Amino acid sequence: MAEHNDVANRPTLEKSMSPLSIWALAFGAIIGWGAFVMPGLRFLPGSGPLGAVIGFVAGGIMLMFVALAYGRLVGSFPIAGGVFAFAYAAFGPTLSFICGWALVLGYLSIIALNATAIVLLTRFLMPGLLEFGHMYTIVDWHIYAGELILLEAVLVLFWWLNYCGADVVGKIQVALALILAAGVILIMAGAAIHPTSSIHNLEPFFASGKTPLACIIAVTAIAPWLFVGFDTIPQAAEEFNFKPSMSTILMLLSIVCGILTYAAITVAVAIVVPWEPLIRDFTIFWHTGHVVNLCLGPVGSIILGLAVLSAILTGINGFYIACSRLLFSMGRAHILPTWFAELHGKHKTPSNALNFILLLVLIAPFFGREVLSWVVDMSSIGTIIGYFFASLASYSLARECVQFQQGTVRPLAILGCLSSLICLGLLVLPFSPASISIHSWVVLGIWVILGVVVYCMRLHAVRSIPEKERAFLILGDNELFHIFLRRHGIRDTGIL
Repeated sequence: MAEHNDVANRPTLEKSMSPLSIWALAFGAIIGWGAFVMPGLRFLPGSGPLGAVIGFVAGGIMLMFVALAYGRLVGSFPIAGGVFAFAYAAFGPTLSFICGWALVLGYLSIIALNATAIVLLTRFLMPGLLEFGHMYTIVDWHIYAGELILLEAVLVLFWWLNYCGADVVGKIQVALALILAAGVILIMAGAAIHPTSSIHNLEPFFASGKTPLACIIAVTAIAPWLFVGFDTIPQAAEEFNFKPSMSTILMLLSIVCGILTYAAITVAVAIVVPWEPLIRDFTIFWHTGHVVNLCLGPVGSIILGLAVLSAILTGINGFYIACSRLLFSMGRAHILPTWFAELHGKHKTPSNALNFILLLVLIAPFFGREVLSWVVDMSSIGTIIGYFFASLASYSLARECVQFQQGTVRPLAILGCLSSLICLGLLVLPFSPASISIHSWVVLGIWVILGVVVYCMRLHAVRSIPEKERAFLILGDNELFHIFLRRHGIRDTGIL
């Protein structure tokens, strides 16, 4: 613990996460159910094999600019909360709250949607087994008591594992990420050596009736959704047990692994049989499952099941970690109630933040998968806001931070800002092939209104402590803390 002016205790997290567990955190958060479901539902119908692959690469490169700018901040200042903390250092409490509030919804909704993906998996592998106790239907999604029991049990299990410490969940994340990677490699190998596999099955390389550019944009536009997860690394930065400067490499590596995984699964689905007739066959429930079963038989279904389950569980686990650290940082700053910043006495985990997350995600499955998908579509905007603030903070702070390589940080930050704005435009412009639905806009409006209410309710508490004290609580004693004091004309007399 550190003490500031004998007034504020600054709770800190234990340094227990290795480079491998941090890579697994990001890779597992990037690759979720969508990598296995979307090839037949969106990637191939909307882009074609080559259009999708180019889209993955283009989207990944755009987010690499964000990671390069962001990574310099994390490498120099490993602080829990990531972009929330950096936005505060650069722009103050109001904009940092907007940034944090946007990311909280994104992380929460991805936990919930990953959990409901377990239902898709059980309906494919064990049809009818858990579809008992029909309760109601919401937006054509049937809610069954049997499936709800399973989902709630999984959510509680990973809450408990996170409760027990970062070291525990880090090791579990590594094991699941390696199972996921092995499954993808086996699936791709099985598709490549199948007798019917042919490069000609990938024709047409782009979706029919669309220009190649439109095909590529259709995937590039959802890059923030595809690669959300690399930004879980900064959220856990305070728990690194290695040199923080490695964070940039780990973020870039996780994005590259994400590109390769999305491309491998999409090509595997398209190369075994001609892909256009395949996706037009409405008798096929799950195109990826159909192709894997065709290539590898019942063993393939087991491999696929393990890979998808690992992808789902790494997503749940990864965003439990990221969301709890973000809430912890916002609570430590007094921007949210300080209750969120309380650590478990034995395990040193943000137990109250985890309890809050559990409460919300246990409720979410009752709304059904279709409603949750509206939230996730909308939360992509929140994720992009986070990316934009990370890049903008890097640009703003580079002028004053001697730890930055001034010749590279600001150009990278500009590219990160431009990439974020392009992705945002592709989501919000009505003529874009990736524009979000009216339902998602409604959910976004509700979340914005709720955020305004929460911030207004917290305004007295925010103003109740000196800004110097809050800066220390968020940033600790480092160069960012002293930059913040200089920017706001606060006398720098030290922290003790």
